[in-house]
Amino acid sequence: MGVGSSAAVVRHRRRLRAVRVRATVIAVLAVAVALVVGGTALVQGLRAELSGDVRDAARARATGVARVIGAGRGVPAPTVADSGEEFLQVVDAAGKVVAASANVEGRPALARLEPGDSASVRTPLDEDRFLVVAVGARDGDRELTVLDGRTPSGVAEATGTVTRLLLIGSPVLLLLAAAATWAAVGRALRRVARAEAAQRRFVSDASHELRSPVATVRQHAEVALAHPERAGTLASTVREEAVRMQRLVDDLLLLARADEGAPPAARHPVDLDDLVLAEAGRLRATTGLRVDTTGVGAARVTGDEGALRRLVRNLGENAARYAHARVAFTLTGAGEGRVRLVVEDDGPGIPPADRRRVFERFVRLDESRSREAGGAGLGLAIVAEVAAAHGGGVRVEDVPSGAGAGAGSGAGADAGARFVVTLPSGE
Repeated sequence: MGVGSSAAVVRHRRRLRAVRVRATVIAVLAVAVALVVGGTALVQGLRAELSGDVRDAARARATGVARVIGAGRGVPAPTVADSGEEFLQVVDAAGKVVAASANVEGRPALARLEPGDSASVRTPLDEDRFLVVAVGARDGDRELTVLDGRTPSGVAEATGTVTRLLLIGSPVLLLLAAAATWAAVGRALRRVARAEAAQRRFVSDASHELRSPVATVRQHAEVALAHPERAGTLASTVREEAVRMQRLVDDLLLLARADEGAPPAARHPVDLDDLVLAEAGRLRATTGLRVDTTGVGAARVTGDEGALRRLVRNLGENAARYAHARVAFTLTGAGEGRVRLVVEDDGPGIPPADRRRVFERFVRLDESRSREAGGAGLGLAIVAEVAAAHGGGVRVEDVPSGAGAGAGSGAGADAGARFVVTLPSGE
């Protein structure tokens, strides 16, 4: 990798890291705002609910005292359970205390409220404010008011506890949110980075593959201009390179449409056995190999005939490129509404570690299958794309004993390669 490429990679990684940091900061800020708003609403709602409970309790006791007075039993001497946190007073219309609990006996009215009102007032009983509720009562001709006061200390304690828990838990939640966002964005960006890297590699490989035939065409064109008498001989070479470029461009366009998720072509019933037999006949006529089709049976699929023909052609050419003497086609039903196409050769075989990689783009395994180089390394990638587009798949298996190289090829050390394609049946 050159200096420019390394610098581009560094800049790209810095951009991705900046995106990751920004996304994490934004997520943490959003969670922080949500925690502040939600926590404030929670504490205020809890305070209001608990204060309402205290008010209801005070009103209930004051109402009980008022009923006793209204029953004509006179004004009772009110009592409270906790002299430090509660009091009761009965006052007349002039504000004079008629009766009071022992802890406020002799004191003036601690609040001036109309019946039905409530208020938070300060009292000499405690530093905390008291919630006082007023309930009207009638003692004969006298209009009286029962004042029930109590400190909402439980409210303060409960809301204080909740507030402390929120203050302790919020940083933990923010850290968890930051970690989760950092990890999630990182995973997403890794996929994006891998896709961009694959695209860069694809463009680089495609440029490299096109450079060779273009250079050859240019070189022969220059020779033809310099030596017109050799134009006829050079034309055949130029034609071969042009065909090579055309096929490479067609392959690149097919893969590009697959990457873009282009809608599939119109699909029709296709007799796959006809395509297989046609490819076998072509190989017999052009390669001199022994092509075995005894295992080809009738099989029909639904799909794009042109794409399926390309699949069969690529498998046949790949097998013929590396075969020593024999290529075999098998086409049968695979059960559960599927058909199975097998293409074998008796060549060098494919190591198990490379059996998934062979379907990647621009991959050549010349180290193990080195009898003859050829192609741009796109044939098997196209096979995988076409199979997937038709709801099927392709894999590499071991060649069974007795097939491949052992079938009369004389290359006893070679294991051979076996490509298996499964497709949904069109029957």
